[in-house]
Formats: sequence, structure tokens, C-alpha cells
Amino acid sequence: MTRRSCTIYATGIVCAHLLIIGIALVLGQVFQTLIHNRLKKELTLAEGSRVIESWKNPPSDVYMQYFFFNVTNPEVFLAGGKAAVTQIGPYTYREYRPRENVTYLENGTKLFALNPKSFVFVPEMSSGDPEVDLVRTINIPFVATVNEMKNYNFMVRTIMSIWIKSMGVELFITRTVHEMLWGFKDPLMTKLHSLKPEVDEYFGLMYKKNGTHEGEFVFLTGEQNYLDYGKIDTWNGLRKMTWWSSNQSNMINGTDGSAFHPLLSKNELLYIFAADLCRSIHLGYVEDVVVEGISAYRFAPPMDVLASPQDNPANAGFCVPANDCLSRGVLKVSVCREGAPIVVSFPHFYQADQKYIDAIEGMRPSKEAHETYLDLNPTTGIPVRACKRAQLNVLLNRVSGFPTTRNLTQTIFPIMFVNESFVIDPNSAGQMRTLLTVVTVVSNFPLFIVGLGAILLVVFVILICRSRQKRNAKEDTAYTQVSSKPEEQRDGHVTVASQSLRNGSYISMSQVETPEC
Repeated sequence: MTRRSCTIYATGIVCAHLLIIGIALVLGQVFQTLIHNRLKKELTLAEGSRVIESWKNPPSDVYMQYFFFNVTNPEVFLAGGKAAVTQIGPYTYREYRPRENVTYLENGTKLFALNPKSFVFVPEMSSGDPEVDLVRTINIPFVATVNEMKNYNFMVRTIMSIWIKSMGVELFITRTVHEMLWGFKDPLMTKLHSLKPEVDEYFGLMYKKNGTHEGEFVFLTGEQNYLDYGKIDTWNGLRKMTWWSSNQSNMINGTDGSAFHPLLSKNELLYIFAADLCRSIHLGYVEDVVVEGISAYRFAPPMDVLASPQDNPANAGFCVPANDCLSRGVLKVSVCREGAPIVVSFPHFYQADQKYIDAIEGMRPSKEAHETYLDLNPTTGIPVRACKRAQLNVLLNRVSGFPTTRNLTQTIFPIMFVNESFVIDPNSAGQMRTLLTVVTVVSNFPLFIVGLGAILLVVFVILICRSRQKRNAKEDTAYTQVSSKPEEQRDGHVTVASQSLRNGSYISMSQVETPEC
């Protein structure tokens, strides 16, 4: 056997083995399974894991932007007309949220942690000075007090109304943005404090929230089941809340929004427990996006999260008292706000019933500016970008005995909305891209084997074809033996004895007869 033949046979054998092994690995998803199992093992909150330090101290900057609705026609509204508001802001604060008192429980399968948040004003990302800019808005302590008086008889309400009026307290107040956010000494609450010491003298939308935490959390590390990575086991010692009117509504589901299990699917719903909303919400897949060169799935709350009970019966449990429900797109959270008539929604009543939008002049809902979404890398489950947007509103009603409210109809009045956002920092993005490259290479290694086998198959075919061409060329140029026999005569003509045995070196000629004259 020649060297060329050995090369051809060796190429064919190697090609066949590579194709068989590669196709078997692809079909069996062996390497993909190996790398996925590795991810499930590495991406946990276990001590010493790859992600535990970044979970304790998030490297990316988180920003909290506050937008207020300034009322421009309070007299018109008090007379029964439509309120008009203009949006002011943003007033941007950098949010620091390191986890503290991290303690492992139950052989490392659970993790206790506090998550205090502190805020530092960022003037270069703000539209004004919160300590100077004024905002006219609803007097929430007044509305909360009036709402509380609904349970008393008319005489008591009238006396209370006169007492409040004597202090100069009205439905609208004008304060600086800083005071509205971080607190001021309210005259009505100060008077109530003298009667009921448990009532705080100060009021602010973010009062006592700078440097404090939202509760004591116990998380699952994900060591026993990767799908439990980052899920909340208990909050303030509770596995379910008691505020709402159904077991389903009271459930504490999902994570706190900072971590999700790896290997996400487009078909699954992601659950987040939002302590500031007093409930769990779910997010569904929307679209594929790319952030800092990293592929991600965008998840956002679907319409049914804040749908009315008529559209989504599961939301009936959020009506407290039972059957006291609002329309689509809003959620009353008085049960966890000490009875204050607070209503939450998406900014500008995005996805809410049109009647809420039409009731206030200046509402301009927009998906681009007001949608809440979360962009997650599906391989690792790590958030690469997020925008959590929520609006704080006050539910206003007419209450007999209080002349200020006599011209009011039920109105959900917007106060302000927040945009809590972050984008993965460049250093973390670079590390993730490197990790994803390794995962892609390892997962697709069987395809490289198949590709190499395919290349060798082409080489093998070329070698076979060239070998046959050379063989045919040899046959075409080979010389055969020339017969030594004389030419035979037949019927007076000269013929070729065996033309098939003659080659181009022997030319046979037949006799030419001369025609007679």
C-alpha cells in the first residue's frame, strides 16, 4: 500500500470518528450539561462562591430619581374642577445598599441579612436643588386624618374640622422637595402627637428611610436546588403576610429583585417581593436586548399584575375590605401604611384605566419613560440593567363634616413617582463577557468537533477524486503491444488486423484502387 493510500485511509478513519463522536456529543448535549451543572454549583449564595461578594456589596451604582407633580390650579380643583399638574425633577440620589449582619443558617442552606439603604444627592444628574425648589401638592397628613374620621359621627367630624381649620391646615401644602422627601415637622401631626404620643410629629415620603432597612430577610442559598437561588424564605420572620384578604395575595414569593437563578427560560414567570408595595409581583418575558455587549432577556410586569378583579380574579385578595376594589392599574396599600389612603401605580397611570388619566390634566403615560423592566442575562440570571418605576398617589373622597372636601369626587391624585435604576458597571460587564465566552466555547465544543470532521470529510473526498483522476490518466497514456503480423488482404483491400490493439505509433493504410479510363 502506497503512502498516498495510507493518507487517504487515515483521513477517512479520523473523519468518521470525529463525525460520529461530535454528533453523539451534540445530540447527548454532554458538554452543555457539564457547563450547566457547573453554573448551578458556582452561582449560589454559599460561602466562598463566585457571586457572594458582589451580592453583599453590589459593584454597580444604583440611582433613585424622584419626580414630583406640582399642582398649578388648587382653587379650581377645590371648586370641583379638574386638577392640573406639571412634572418637576428629576432629583437624583445615589443609592448605597450593602448587606449587613450576613449570617448562614441551617448548614449553609439559608442566609440571614439586612439591607440598609442610604442616599446621597447627585446634583449633576438633577434638574434643580431640592432644598430650594418648592412643590405644591396634597397635604397627606390632613387627608389621612380626614380619612380616619370617617368612622366617627357627624358631630365629631364637624368639631374636628373646625379644630383643624383653626390651625390653618388646608388640603394643599407648599414645601421644598427636600422637606417632602426627608421630612418636616407638620403642625397637624404635632398637635395629634400631644394627644397621642405614638403619632410622629414629622412627615416625609422618605422619612426615616435613609440609612434604614426594609426588614429582616432570610434567603435560600440555592445549594440544594439552583431554582431557589436568592429566593426569600422569610421576611420579618413571616412566610406570608396578613394584610390582604386571600392566602394567595399574602404569599411572599420570589427574590428581592437582586438575584435570580441561572439558565432562565423565556417561558417562566419571575417573582419579586416588593416590601414597599406590600406584595409580591411577577414579571414575564418581553424581548431580547443587548446591554454592554451582553445578551439579555427583558422581563416586565404584565397587565394582569394590576388588573381589576373582573379581569383577573386572583387580584380580588388585594381588595381590603373585601369587594372594595379600584379599577385597572392601581393598588390601594392603606393596610400597610397605617391606614393612610395611599395608592400605588405605574408613573402617569401607565397601563391604568383611562379614567384615572383623564381625571388629572398633565398625565402623559409612555412605555419608554414609565415602564418597569428588568434585563437579565439568561445564562447566569444576573441583572445587567433595571428600571423600577412606581408612582405614589392619594385617594381623595368627599367626607361630610369637612367643608374643604364638599366638592370632591373620588380622585386618585398623583404626588410623585420614582425611578430606581442601574446599569452593570464596565468592569463587571467585562468579567461577565469573559465568563459567557468560556461557557459558549465549552458548550459548543462538540460543534467544533463536527466542524473539524466535516473539513476532513471534504479533504477525504478531494483526495479520493484526485487519486481516481491520476489512475485514469495512467490508463489513458499506457502503450499496448503492436502486432508483427502483416496486413491481411481481404477482397483486394488492405485491412487492419486488430485496430483495437494498435496505438498512435502505427498507422494502417488501405490500398486505393485506380479507376479505369
